[in-house]
Amino acid sequence: MTVQTAGPVAGQGVEAAPGTPDRFAFGANWARFLETLDDRAIAEADAALARLLGTRALAGQRVLDIGSGSGLHSLAAWRLGADVTSFDYDADSVACTRTLQGRYAGDDARWRVVGQGSVLDRAFLERLGTFDVVYSWGVLHHTGALRQAVDNAIARVRPGGRLVIALYNDQGWISDYWIRVKRWYNAGPVGRVAMTVAHLPYLALRVLVRLARGRLALERGMSLWHDYVDWLGGWPFEVASPATVAGWVAPAGFVLEREFLVGNRQGCNEFVFVHRAAS
Repeated sequence: MTVQTAGPVAGQGVEAAPGTPDRFAFGANWARFLETLDDRAIAEADAALARLLGTRALAGQRVLDIGSGSGLHSLAAWRLGADVTSFDYDADSVACTRTLQGRYAGDDARWRVVGQGSVLDRAFLERLGTFDVVYSWGVLHHTGALRQAVDNAIARVRPGGRLVIALYNDQGWISDYWIRVKRWYNAGPVGRVAMTVAHLPYLALRVLVRLARGRLALERGMSLWHDYVDWLGGWPFEVASPATVAGWVAPAGFVLEREFLVGNRQGCNEFVFVHRAAS
């Protein structure tokens, strides 16, 4: 099953505008996250990207970061030696990415932040060219047109390149529940406070799990609190099973290189697909 959003954008190539009830303010949340960013979190982001790709050697690789968000994982790719192109649909997210670019890369030509753009805008994407790695972690399911977003990302992978995506896991009726939570959260201040307070036990459980694993604050370098806010508010929202994702990507000439699945739990399944020209 794929849970479709109730928004007006599916299939139309136009995302819901930032700052409207049809879209969570992702960039504003990441701006607050950057206030807490430290060297430990950056190192964690580096390690997470290397784990996902199976290498720390990205020198000479052209990487497209679709939906750069805070900019942290564009930074990680740059630190691992890649030539990075970043964009996001949210102006605040673009500003976050440029902040990290300026702080750590300066005017290094290996990192280009092209500004605002939508993964649903095929003409915009075509102007960027093709890439060795097309990376989009936890983004495509927030466009309101998940399948179209995946197809457009696929088209930016050069022959022999890799598609690296993370998408929300399909949990059936549980995913339906989270759709309602996210709609209430984005309905206004009352809904936002109510959903935040009502789900604090959920946050507490996540804290306990992190403590048990010895990783309280960091996961891919992200703050637990800001990740929690992103999860509660993240709208539009769609999910897909691993089989569904494979069914979308494989016919375009890709084979699955590696995957990290969450099983029956919520969260993002991570996939690395390689274009068959690499074999």
